[in-house]
Amino acid sequence: MAENGTHIITLENGYHLWTHTDGTGDIKLLTLHGGPGGNHEYYENFADKLAPIGVQVSMYDQLGSWYSDQPDFNQKANRDRFLTYDYYLDEVEEVRQKLGLDNFYLIGQSWGGALTMLYALKYGQHLKGAIISSMVDNIDEYVTHINQVREEALPADAVAYMQDCENRNDLDNERYQGYVDILNKGYVDRKQPPAISHLVDTTATPVYNDFQGNNEFVVTGKLKSWDIRDQIKNIKVPTLLTFGEHETMPLATAKRMAEQMPNARLVTTPNGGHHHMIDNAPVYFEHLTQFIQDVEAGTFKP
Repeated sequence: MAENGTHIITLENGYHLWTHTDGTGDIKLLTLHGGPGGNHEYYENFADKLAPIGVQVSMYDQLGSWYSDQPDFNQKANRDRFLTYDYYLDEVEEVRQKLGLDNFYLIGQSWGGALTMLYALKYGQHLKGAIISSMVDNIDEYVTHINQVREEALPADAVAYMQDCENRNDLDNERYQGYVDILNKGYVDRKQPPAISHLVDTTATPVYNDFQGNNEFVVTGKLKSWDIRDQIKNIKVPTLLTFGEHETMPLATAKRMAEQMPNARLVTTPNGGHHHMIDNAPVYFEHLTQFIQDVEAGTFKP
């Protein structure tokens, strides 16, 4: 059983992860942040929001991220060892063991949602329920969607400029990043909350670049190979698929996933971007609370 407060856990590999647990109650929720290379911060109010139904929430920063240890990823040996799906999946299981969690809920945002799917497939016996927040089961449909998004959101000359920069691998110039900012404000962080803004960039750039690439609207890293469409039918635990209605992830894919997964419920958040737990918190937490209550009561239906 996790103890409240901040705890640094030592992994079997010798590195340290920052964890923090809040809330009281018999219901346990473990959170997985996105990125890869993001951090826990958009989960900091979850214990408060879920307090009425008695949920204890544990957060952690994955290896390489923010408060946790950051190996030197300039070394190829470290990239090969740690920057893999298998490493981060098994890290979730080790954190679960170290925090003493079982028969618990697992929530993953974006990249964390990919880990949640993989965890449910490999370690599903430990789960009471899974929450996949803004993540799809393959990257190809995501790429198709984000290309449509920017064609709708930007003038044709801006799209052409971005595509030219991507072809030349000139992604750090000011004009290109200006268009990325416009897209982020429309589809990722619509609310732009000051509470989780920083004077320094908190992204674990080496991790993010290795898996994703330069930004949310181009995929050049390991995530290009993400595709478990043939496996999601094997996720049997009660599952909540929650997506923003104005975000980077394709809702058409989410609807197909809900049909193919035997025990999944799809909910969407109006005026929510990729981080819809912030953009429209009342609706997001209403959906999350209802899901947990239904599973707890044994009345969950897809």
